[in-house]
Amino acid sequence: MSGRALARIDLAAVRDNAALLARAAGRAELMAVVKADGYGHGAAPVARAALAGGARRLAVATVAEAEELRGAGLGGPLLVMGPLAGGEWARAAAARAEVAVWTPEGLAAAAAGGARRPVHLKLDTGMGRLGARPEDVPALADAAAGAAGAGTVEVVGLMSHFATADEVAGENAGFMGEQLLRFRAAAAGLRPRFPGARAHIANSAATLRDPAAALDVVRCGIALYGCDPFGADPAAHGLRPAMSLVSYVASVKTIRSRESVGYGRRWRAARGTRVAVVPVGYADGYARALGGRAEVLVGGRRVPVIGAVSMDQVTVDLGPEGAEGVGDEVVLIGAQGEARVTAEEVAAWRGTINYEVTCAVGPRVPRAHSG
Repeated sequence: MSGRALARIDLAAVRDNAALLARAAGRAELMAVVKADGYGHGAAPVARAALAGGARRLAVATVAEAEELRGAGLGGPLLVMGPLAGGEWARAAAARAEVAVWTPEGLAAAAAGGARRPVHLKLDTGMGRLGARPEDVPALADAAAGAAGAGTVEVVGLMSHFATADEVAGENAGFMGEQLLRFRAAAAGLRPRFPGARAHIANSAATLRDPAAALDVVRCGIALYGCDPFGADPAAHGLRPAMSLVSYVASVKTIRSRESVGYGRRWRAARGTRVAVVPVGYADGYARALGGRAEVLVGGRRVPVIGAVSMDQVTVDLGPEGAEGVGDEVVLIGAQGEARVTAEEVAAWRGTINYEVTCAVGPRVPRAHSG
């Protein structure tokens, strides 16, 4: 390594995951969700890999993300899923981006340029965030039909979003089915007015869980990156994690029994041992909550993270017989030999989800794309 930390991104894994998801989608098209800088993996490189693997469409959350992809030379259908305000409507049009709308006012803003702007009508079937509620759909449909008739918009999509597709047990397990029924009914009512619109509601979890949810398009994000949408082992679905987060042993010292390491003296040695310092910390996205919980890989084996995670450093206990030394590779997420630490494990240790783990890897950690 030439730096303190590195995120290695396996683009072949992204291609393979896209191919797997495209097969799972059946006759539906795969829309690759590359918002938030490709969930921390690098938006443009993973977008290209996803398209090479079988994706036909891309989706982002913001206009700036759409502009970034267009600036990187990526063409084809591109949906901005999040809300727009002010001059962002014109910027979306300049980026040749499709936009999501859920109010007559949003439709009017989309149509303001006078061109045939491609829009997706977003319906709230139970997520409770963005989208037209059932009682508001007729007004939205009337406004969309009027704008389409005037030639200012083209309704190219009907969309919604699952709230609990990743919950296969418990009281929420059946809610995905309820949402799917609501969306199918709403889409059936709208199709006669917008016959060319593609219906889409399925995310990664729904795509892998129920083929009936695929409809015309599936929008897959987390599984594209080889993370399990159900928070379990990605290998169970044939997914290959694309990100590895690596650093190195910067220092090793012998700590005597009862001596402490790190801020607040949160860890004290139960016996004499060798402690290594690894130059990565919470400013790089390796959360403070991982101190005393996580494990990393050194020399092909797991060793515990001890003490408080600092802004720029963590400490690990190599054990009294640990032979690893300065310069040896440390894997915080990924594989080393036969051992591995998954983003799902890191998420469990810090009490969050794998999405946040990869998105949190900070900008001062360089990305190295290969494959």
